[in-house]
Amino acid sequence: MIPNRERSAVLQSLSAGVVPAIGLQHIQVGRLNEVDALVGDLKLVEEDGASVRFIVGRFGSGKTFFLNLIRNVAQKRKFVVAQADITTERRFHGSGGQARSLYSELMRNLSTRSKPDGNALQNVIERWVGEIDHTIRQAGNGTEEDVKKEFVRVLRPLQDLVSGFDFVNVISKYYEGYTTHNEELQANALRWLRAEYTTKTEARQDLGVRSIIDDSGFYDYLKLFAGFVRLAGYSGLLVNVDELVVLSHRLSNTQARNSNYEALLRIINDCLQGRAEGIAFLFAGTDECLEDPRRGLYSYEALSTRLAPNRFADEKQQDYSSPVIKLENLTPEDCLVLLMNIRRVHAGTNPEDHYVSREGLIEFLKNCQARMGAAYFQTPRETIKDFVSLLNILEQDSSRSWEDHLQKLGKPSSNPVDGGASISATTSTEDDLTEFRL
Repeated sequence: MIPNRERSAVLQSLSAGVVPAIGLQHIQVGRLNEVDALVGDLKLVEEDGASVRFIVGRFGSGKTFFLNLIRNVAQKRKFVVAQADITTERRFHGSGGQARSLYSELMRNLSTRSKPDGNALQNVIERWVGEIDHTIRQAGNGTEEDVKKEFVRVLRPLQDLVSGFDFVNVISKYYEGYTTHNEELQANALRWLRAEYTTKTEARQDLGVRSIIDDSGFYDYLKLFAGFVRLAGYSGLLVNVDELVVLSHRLSNTQARNSNYEALLRIINDCLQGRAEGIAFLFAGTDECLEDPRRGLYSYEALSTRLAPNRFADEKQQDYSSPVIKLENLTPEDCLVLLMNIRRVHAGTNPEDHYVSREGLIEFLKNCQARMGAAYFQTPRETIKDFVSLLNILEQDSSRSWEDHLQKLGKPSSNPVDGGASISATTSTEDDLTEFRL
């Protein structure tokens, strides 16, 4: 039985061409090797290691879906997950608050297994503070000062990191607000942790700290927070960053683009060389974002060296130990299973009540292949959108069958194309153009 909340989220998201935030397990197909590789990365982080991966694929190939799937896997393994999209105003480097804005977005979207929808920062802090408080006071003679001393003792490893001392002080201020029911003090502590302070003066007045999270400290504070969640009992921190293509193809200033690539290079070097602990990065971008020799990551020589493909791998074999994982095309069989899963989700409480038979699913895929060529499984977004739309219209109007609606789109080719090399589309006899070939 699929909960109505998950069913609704899956169907509404797919019909709009976006990835559902919940319920992914009901429709997931394929990607077994890729998932195994990322699970191996999570195990490495659990052992105090670090990992960085680039998920590469065409628009609509399932990059965001894959990131969300790994997020769900990580949450089940007791990871804290931070997720955000790159925009021109949220990126790794900037002089006008852009990196701080990206950090703020990551912290706002923080999620855990108990709070998978985001805004989990307060839960993470309060859970740990409450556990320390309970441990110290259960003997009956612990005081608030004893609890604060325990904070300092447990978090001492963080004081060697950038602004670690101020981080410990902010946690203590949150605890002070927690015990005195001072919601304003708690809010100020969370505001500092979310990088929402813009001036050091304001932070010093509210919390008594001398530093704030700014553009220059973006990556350092991520490492600091990763250290905290490990000390708080979590397996580690997973950072998911989508829309990397914004850096390569929407930043027109070469210097700004290279500065962001330098920040990215620092993350890669730290993770590959073992200088980071308890943190994993997943970046998603298109083929052009990676390979464009003028604007892509390969245009920056140091990144090109580190992200170059394995020379011994070919189209039939991918090196899953490489920092770059290219999402393989879904096979036609995968597409069929995917549509069957979506059909089951759509049926809801009546799993046998299908509006499209198995034969109808096959005919639908043939129709998609005739209209879109190989793109129907290379970038399945449009295929999925059309299928959910078909199910919705069949549910609303039972007087017409799936055959009627497929005929409206045009009959599939009798010789399905292979790889999109030749496309033939037939239209109604009233049209002047009855055949089109590439």
